[in-house]
Amino acid sequence: MSTPAPPTFSWPRFITAAYGPSFLSTIGYGAVTPLVAFSALHLGASIGLSALITGLTGIGQIAGDLPASWVATRFGEKKAIALACVWDALWLGVAFLATSLPLLSVAVFAFGLSGSVFGLARQSYITESMPAKFRARALSSLGGTSRIGGFIGPLIGSAIIATWNLQAAYAFAALMSLFAAAVTMLLPDLPQEVQDRRSDTHHGPTLRQILADHRHTFATLGVGVLFVGLIRAVRQTVLPLWCESLGMDAANASLVYAVSMGIDMSLFFFGGFIMDRFGRMWVAVPSMVVLGLGLASLALAHSIPAVIVVAIVLGLGNGIGAGIVMTLGSDASPAMGRTQFLSEWRLFGDTGGAAGPVILSGITAATSLAVATVSMGALALVGAAWLGYWIHHSAVGGHSERRGR
Repeated sequence: MSTPAPPTFSWPRFITAAYGPSFLSTIGYGAVTPLVAFSALHLGASIGLSALITGLTGIGQIAGDLPASWVATRFGEKKAIALACVWDALWLGVAFLATSLPLLSVAVFAFGLSGSVFGLARQSYITESMPAKFRARALSSLGGTSRIGGFIGPLIGSAIIATWNLQAAYAFAALMSLFAAAVTMLLPDLPQEVQDRRSDTHHGPTLRQILADHRHTFATLGVGVLFVGLIRAVRQTVLPLWCESLGMDAANASLVYAVSMGIDMSLFFFGGFIMDRFGRMWVAVPSMVVLGLGLASLALAHSIPAVIVVAIVLGLGNGIGAGIVMTLGSDASPAMGRTQFLSEWRLFGDTGGAAGPVILSGITAATSLAVATVSMGALALVGAAWLGYWIHHSAVGGHSERRGR
């Protein structure tokens, strides 16, 4: 009796199943992200409390980063992604029905927990299944699909609200998450060599062991991606604040932000190609330098055309860096204990993302928004120098990496 031939690898199936869930879920999430503050306000929250509730997603993501490694290891990447999508749909349904601030707050926090599992599992899956010479392009494309979904989502959300009401957007997002879960189940199984390697080890390294074994990487490159997360979050926060400080109305501010996002989402594959062809440093450093110069020059933008120019610069800097955090993490991750390593790696980026708006707010309160933007621009340049040095002096920046190891 002959042994059945292994299933043939299908690129269309892989691309659809690997990137489809990110695209679909971020469309749904993008549709509701701008609406959380409005939901809180409608339920009686103050402006300050609404901002705090909106930030609970980021806090939930930080809280879920380390436990996400257990979920991905216990169920495998494909099931973990699907479970995260179902979990997200459940809590989007809760937000749809929420009639109190505590219930809405729990739901928003839960979004962050599912985001941790989703993000870790999809990164681990692509790292394991994609040849290293294509890794940066694969991961930057993953970041790009999320950017495209995040651009489309608010437009759809706006149309839904205009047609029905604010709550309907949550129902739409829940349906998109369920659709993403279904598409995830089309993912091809991981390569046999990966399955064999995992089956040979009954108990993988603990989070503590991974942290101890790779403490130098976390203290160098990990701090670098903390800079990246911080500056990216500041960019998203400061642009609408600067528009408001110039007296722009919401429509013009949204247009400026849309221009920045349009540039951002159009450059992800170019950045991935540069990383694979020439090395990670040739994207990490220019991305942070351009972001730093853009943030610093924002203090000089006192008209709508000037702000649009700066918005384009910020979109350019962020766009070419799509996937850099995931790529550096995947490069540095060990074969054994990869999910544990990546969960700790993501914690650095997410912590930076949560700290950025807080630091911006503190500097603004003590001085002014203009001083804060210049300060954040200078901090981005420090981050660029830090990343450039440590990528150059690490395994991910060596000659073997430039050949596509």
